[in-house]
Amino acid sequence: MKMRIPILKLKDCLIVSIQWELDDQTAISFQEDLLEKLHTTSARGVVIDLTPIDFIDSFIAKVLGDVINMSGLMGAKVVITGIQPAVAITLIELGIRLENVSTALDLENGLEKLERELEG
Repeated sequence: MKMRIPILKLKDCLIVSIQWELDDQTAISFQEDLLEKLHTTSARGVVIDLTPIDFIDSFIAKVLGDVINMSGLMGAKVVITGIQPAVAITLIELGIRLENVSTALDLENGLEKLERELEG
């Protein structure tokens, strides 16, 4: 059975908490699911919480970067929370640029930051 990452809607934001290391198929499904949810809900913001993730490989890093860029193209602001040191290093080493993306230490701060950005 294929694992799916839950995507929750809170007001005009989507909340994603990735709770396990992603395999390639789960990452692709997550990308498709998030973009579909953005389209059907007209959400204006997305918080992606990576707190439990200690490591990502090059494919998952690319998918994450693509998800962020695609969400922006669909008009949503993105906040990434809980980036662990090894994940940050991997993203930089692979040249994954997270431009126009805010970050926060945890989900609560990420939601607050997103709400402020959407108000302004």
